[in-house]
Amino acid sequence: MESHLTSKSKIDIDLSFIPYPVQTLDVSVEKEPLELMKNSSPWINEISSWIRFIQVNATLKCPRVVRNATQLSLGLELTNDEKILDLNYAWLGQSKSTDVLSFPILDETFFGVNDECIELGDIVISVPTAIRQAKDNNAELFRELRWLATHGLLHLLGWDHSDEESLNSMLLIQDQLLNIRGIV
Repeated sequence: MESHLTSKSKIDIDLSFIPYPVQTLDVSVEKEPLELMKNSSPWINEISSWIRFIQVNATLKCPRVVRNATQLSLGLELTNDEKILDLNYAWLGQSKSTDVLSFPILDETFFGVNDECIELGDIVISVPTAIRQAKDNNAELFRELRWLATHGLLHLLGWDHSDEESLNSMLLIQDQLLNIRGIV
C-alpha cells in the first residue's frame, strides 16, 4: 500500500503505561521484549504507526473521530495471570485467565472536537500467558506481545470477532500492523 504522510499527519499518543515487574519473571527474556515490558517509548512508536496505518486506509474500520485525530490517549498495562483473571471476571463475568483484555471507551455516539485528545480506552496484557503462547507457537515473545497489543487496539477501535469471517479479517490486519515496525 502506498501512503503519502507528512509531518503534519504525525499522531501524538498519550500512553498511560504500567510496566511488568520483570524481576518476578522466572524465565530468561531477550532484550527487545524486555524493553517492551519496561518502557513506554517503543509502545508509543508502535501504536502511533499502527493507528496511522488504519487512519490512512479508508477500507479499514475506524471511528471517524479517530480517523481525523492527531492526539489520542490510551492505557496499556502489562500484568500477570491473576490480575487479568480478576479483571475478566469483574468486567466480563468470565472466571478464566486470558491473554489480552480491551476496555474501549469510544462508541458510535461519540463526536469529539477536532483539537481535543481522544481517549480510546485500555489494553491489559498478561505477560506470563504471552510467554507461554510464544513458546507453544514457536514464536518470539517480542512478536507475541505486539500481536496481543494489536488485537487489543483493534478492539478499542470497534473491531470484533463474533464469527469466523470477522476473526480472519482481524487477524489479517494484525499481521499487517506487525509488519509496519514503527514506520508507515
